[in-house]
Amino acid sequence: MQQSTPLEKKLKSKVRLVLKVNYYSSLLSLVFGGICFFLLDIKEVIPYAFLAFGILNLINILLFKYHNNLTLTYNIVSMMTLAGASLVTLYSGGINSPFIFVLALIVVAGYVTTKAYGSIYLNLNILIIVLIYSQSVADFNFVENVVPETSQNLFALLSVLFSVYLLGGVFGKNLLHAHHNLYKTKNELEEKIREKETLIKEVHHRVKNNLQTVSSLLSLQSRSIEDKDVKSLLKSSQNRVITMAIVHEMLYMREDLSKIEYRSYVQELAEYLVRSIKGTSSNITLNIDIPNVKLNIDTAIPLGLLINETVTNSLKYGIVNENKGEIRIKLRKTDDDEFVLSVGDDGKGFPEEVTHKNSKSLGLKLIHNLSRQLHGSIMRDFSEEGTHYIIRFKEIRDQITSVA
Repeated sequence: MQQSTPLEKKLKSKVRLVLKVNYYSSLLSLVFGGICFFLLDIKEVIPYAFLAFGILNLINILLFKYHNNLTLTYNIVSMMTLAGASLVTLYSGGINSPFIFVLALIVVAGYVTTKAYGSIYLNLNILIIVLIYSQSVADFNFVENVVPETSQNLFALLSVLFSVYLLGGVFGKNLLHAHHNLYKTKNELEEKIREKETLIKEVHHRVKNNLQTVSSLLSLQSRSIEDKDVKSLLKSSQNRVITMAIVHEMLYMREDLSKIEYRSYVQELAEYLVRSIKGTSSNITLNIDIPNVKLNIDTAIPLGLLINETVTNSLKYGIVNENKGEIRIKLRKTDDDEFVLSVGDDGKGFPEEVTHKNSKSLGLKLIHNLSRQLHGSIMRDFSEEGTHYIIRFKEIRDQITSVA
C-alpha cells in the first residue's frame, strides 16, 4: 500500500479540519435556531437564518464529495456565514448585539486556509461592522431588535457560548491537532533531510576514497616503469584523478552538498599540480583571481579538469626546467550569467599553427573537449606572452556529457 506524501497529509489534514468545523457549525446553528424559536420566543428572521445556514451548509458539505474543491466549499460557507451572522446581528441589537463576535470566526477560518483569504475576509468583516454601526446610529433604523426583552440576556449568553465554543472547542481543538500533525510532519521531513545529507556525504567520501585508491595504484605502477613517456602519462592520469577527488572531498567536508567554493578548490588544485610536477621548492608563482563564487558538481569537475590540463601543460612545456614562471587563473561572471575563465602562463608558449586538431597532445585535445562539455567556447589569447586561453561558459544545469 502506497504511503501518503507529506504534502498529501497536509492537504488531508486541512480538508478534515474544514469539514469538521462545517459539521459542527451546521449542527450548532440548527440547535441554536431551535432554541431561539421554542425557548426564547424569537419568531422572526433569527431562527430562520440559523435554520437556513444549517441546512445549506450541510448541502455544501455533501457537494464537496462530488466536486472535491476545498476552496469552493470554504468560500461558500464563508459567504453564508457572513450573510447569516450579519443578518442575526442586525436583528438582535446591531452594533450592541453579542452575536457580532461570530463575524470574527470567519477571519480566523480564513487565515487557517490561506493568508490571502484571511486578509480578504478581515477587510470584508471590518466593512460589514462599520455598516452595522452606521445603521445602528442612524436616525431611522431599517431593522429592529426582534429578540424579546425578557430573552435578551439569555440570547446574549447563548451567543457568547456559541462563539466561544466554536472558537475554542472546534477551531482551537482542531487547529491544535492540525498544528501537531504539521509539527510532526516537519520533524519527519527534517530527519529525512538529515539522513539524505549524511548519505550524500558518505557517497562523496567513498568516491573520494576510491579515486585516491586509483591514484595510489597509478603511482605504484609508475614506480616500476622506466620509460619516461609512459611514466609521464601515468602521472598525468593520476593528476586527473586527484582533480576529481578534490571536488568530492570539498563536497563532503562542507555544509553545502550541491556546490563548492571555487576559489579554494582552484587554489588547492594549482598548488598540488605545482608540487606534483615541479617539486616543493619551485620558482612558480600562482596568481589566482577568482571571486566568491560557488559552482555545482556538473560544472566544477569538467572545469577543474580543464584547469588541470592547462596548468599541467604550462608546467611541463611552457615553464621548462627550473626557470621562474607565473601561472595566472582568473574567473569572472558577466551580467548575463556567463563565466569567463582566463588561464595561462608566461612561459615560452607554442606556435599558433599548432591546434588540437593537428596535434597529438592528449592534454590539448582534452582542453577543447572539456570546453565543449561545458557548452562553452575557447580561444587562445595571442596578445599575452606565453600560452593563454579564454574560456566562456555557463553553469551546467543538467547531466554532464562525455569528454570523448
